[in-house]
Amino acid sequence: MNMESVYLAIPLASLFGAIVAGFFGKQIGRVGSHLVAISGVGISTLLSLIVLKDVVIDGAAIYNQSVYTWMISDGIRFEIGFLIDSLTALMMVVVSSVSLMVHIYTIGYMEDDDGYQRFFSYIALFTFSMLMLVMSNNFLQLFFGWEAVGLISYLLIGFWFKRETAIYANLKAFLVNRVGDFGFLLGIAVILGYTGSLDYYEVFDRADAMVTATIQVIPGLDWSVISLACILLFVGAMGKSAQVPLHVWLPDSMEGPTPISALIHAATMVTAGIFMVARMSPLFELSETALSVVLVIGATTAFFMGLIGIVQNDIKRVIAYSTLSQLGYMTVALGASAYSAAIFHLMTHAFFKALLFLAAGSVIIAMHHEQDIRKMGGLKKYMPITYWVFLIGSLSLIGFPGFAGFFSKDAIIEATHNADIPGAGYAYIMVLVGVFITAFYSFRLFFLVFHGEERMDAHTREHLHETRPVVTVPLILLAIPSVIIGWITIESVLFGGYFTSGARDAITILESHGAMAAVAETFHGPARFVAHGFSGLPLYLATAGVFSAWYIYLKNPSIAETAKQKFSFLYRLLDQKYYFDRFNEIFFAGGSRGIGQVLWRLGDALLIDGLLVNGSAKLVGWFSGIVRQVQTGYLNHYAFTMILGLILLLGWAVLG
Repeated sequence: MNMESVYLAIPLASLFGAIVAGFFGKQIGRVGSHLVAISGVGISTLLSLIVLKDVVIDGAAIYNQSVYTWMISDGIRFEIGFLIDSLTALMMVVVSSVSLMVHIYTIGYMEDDDGYQRFFSYIALFTFSMLMLVMSNNFLQLFFGWEAVGLISYLLIGFWFKRETAIYANLKAFLVNRVGDFGFLLGIAVILGYTGSLDYYEVFDRADAMVTATIQVIPGLDWSVISLACILLFVGAMGKSAQVPLHVWLPDSMEGPTPISALIHAATMVTAGIFMVARMSPLFELSETALSVVLVIGATTAFFMGLIGIVQNDIKRVIAYSTLSQLGYMTVALGASAYSAAIFHLMTHAFFKALLFLAAGSVIIAMHHEQDIRKMGGLKKYMPITYWVFLIGSLSLIGFPGFAGFFSKDAIIEATHNADIPGAGYAYIMVLVGVFITAFYSFRLFFLVFHGEERMDAHTREHLHETRPVVTVPLILLAIPSVIIGWITIESVLFGGYFTSGARDAITILESHGAMAAVAETFHGPARFVAHGFSGLPLYLATAGVFSAWYIYLKNPSIAETAKQKFSFLYRLLDQKYYFDRFNEIFFAGGSRGIGQVLWRLGDALLIDGLLVNGSAKLVGWFSGIVRQVQTGYLNHYAFTMILGLILLLGWAVLG
């Protein structure tokens, strides 16, 4: 099989599994559905590993070819095509491998659900959509994958469609992402208008035309075209990767089954925005204004969303807010021109965040679908495997030296410290303090679930036990890279030219943006990097966060209640998520409904119903009422009318 066939087979294998499980699920049954879906994603994973070997080890040339031409209009080609380079190969392996673990785990988690076959069809289709997105070589296919992951996330978040909360959550996700996608589409339109192409490489080669060009969005005010295009593209990333203020949909996505929470948060939808900005680095590097916007938005998200995680009591929502915060870290890296660090953290985060979500799902299964951590406690002795993998995921999340998250998070912090983009000082403080916050809410969750007194009811306690191997085996397989992947890949991905080897760089960084170059000067191998971590401030902030969580929630729990009462305003602010939902409900949702009511009254009720429909009916009724008076039913009246008409005709003929 040649490599072109391999590239085509990678997304199509997952698509085949989705189609068979979706359309023929009843015929092949539950076992047949999960076998075909898992086989499809498994083939995608295996072939992705072959591509990674081909690109990284064998040094294969970059593949950038069109597969199918959909349309040519005014010289613009609308195509389906693949760009296979080091960035694509890495993303393909992350997406497919994490998705494979989620697929296997789903067998145990969804075994009693009536929508079993439908769920497997959806998650396989989700994988196909994300693979098409990361493999694209043009904006048309990128937008197709972009919208496809949005659609499938809508279906999966609202999978349990009989729940009002699930319907509310998937509609919220859909509408918020429409806001981001509108900006994204405008950004593509600006790029197309000034470069005349949708192909990545052609756009990058013609980007200089946008650097010197200006546009007046507001009359009399000149805007840089390259800055406008990049900021509009980033608006799309803010929606998909849940950055403030378009972050509000992601916590509510917890209404979907746990496997899809893991898939959305770890490897598919939320990573799309991070990947897109990294792919567009040749454009973003030309606009310091856009980079500054990215940097500040990411830092704000990393810090303030982490704070909300402290007051959450739903086990999945705590992890969801950690995702928001970690996405903020990735976005900060993008804004600091440390694109490789952002993708590196995307990779490590995919493994340990999928591990945390699936481990939380294991707890939920054992607790008979109870998700309130205030009703847990002491689960260590009942669920030893889940306990240890959850601990590994938590240590990786807080960036403890030696774990995967440490390598990527510390690289981001150091790069931000060395960046000279406007807003870098603010971002450095936010990500640094965010280390303490991450450690605090992560181990608050860990201690309340696995340690301390047992707060569950007697019936649940009697039936507590470790979950089945079909659940725990994927956890163990995800725990392994959550520990070792940083050791193996940091040197090549961050400092070994992984993204810059080959005929063309997968990521472009201007010499004036030397944040990662400064970090590279102090790097002398992963072991020295870990040793340096023990002398750095982030480790002590993380340790302080873990110790604070232990003391407050295990040693002296009364402190938490006292603090809640003493700082009630701050607690309400965090509990209400800074009132973003209330603001959106009143001003955006309420305002939209208000505008709709006005338009309905003026347009539908007054103009259409009042004048056109009912008005014309009344006019016809009025006229027919007058005409009806002529129809009296008397013969002499009709004879008189006929004679009168005859006289008028004769008079007209004579006078005429």
